[in-house]
Amino acid sequence: MIVTSPIGDPLAVAGGRNTAAATGGIGPQAAVARIAELQQLISQARCGGAASSGGASFADALAGAGQPTASAAGAYGPAGAFGATGVGATGFGSNVAAAGGSPDATPYDGLVAAAAQRNGIDPALLHGLIQQESGFDPAASSGAGAQGLCQLMPGTAASLGVSNPLDPAQSIEGGARYLKQQLDAFGGDPQLALAAYNAGPGAVHRYGGVPPYAETQAYVQKVMGYANAYRSAHPAMGAAAPPTPTQVYS
Repeated sequence: MIVTSPIGDPLAVAGGRNTAAATGGIGPQAAVARIAELQQLISQARCGGAASSGGASFADALAGAGQPTASAAGAYGPAGAFGATGVGATGFGSNVAAAGGSPDATPYDGLVAAAAQRNGIDPALLHGLIQQESGFDPAASSGAGAQGLCQLMPGTAASLGVSNPLDPAQSIEGGARYLKQQLDAFGGDPQLALAAYNAGPGAVHRYGGVPPYAETQAYVQKVMGYANAYRSAHPAMGAAAPPTPTQVYS
């Protein structure tokens, strides 16, 4: 078996450093040829190993495997956009956009399912909302002061009984509870409920539908898209809800 010596010498064979012993006592020319052959084989083996791991070391590949595929990506939209300013009656600052919107399972799926069941809402819709709000980063925060997975503002969190918005279980329960309130207020229409979550129920009432805010319109569509993708990837979540005749202003 060929091993590498402490100084990188490829001729350390089975722990020995004597060239003659390593080559079986053959003549100098044959030894040189054998050495060249061994070095070529070692080079090929090393190149093959690098190609199989994309050129990265095993430690690098292992570290990369532990990294999340999606994370909070900073403020949603330009500075001063609706969510970034915290305008609206909801008290939610939904300015943390998800990077990627993957329907993959997360460490919080059990909490999402439990909170959705307790509050009688679609778990896929709640999952999509969290994906858009924070990218499932429990430490996400906005310039307006919103915090946690569901981006609860301090006042809203307190009104929902959430004492620590950065606690995943509390944040998910608070977000589910508030989403349920909006669904009840708008006849179970998920698009209107999401618009109210983002822009405030007053804005939805005022415009008679999804308000003509670019961020809110994009927010509704993204959350619905994430929910449908998650539902498709997890059939146990149930069939997608039929589209509702919600007016979306352009």
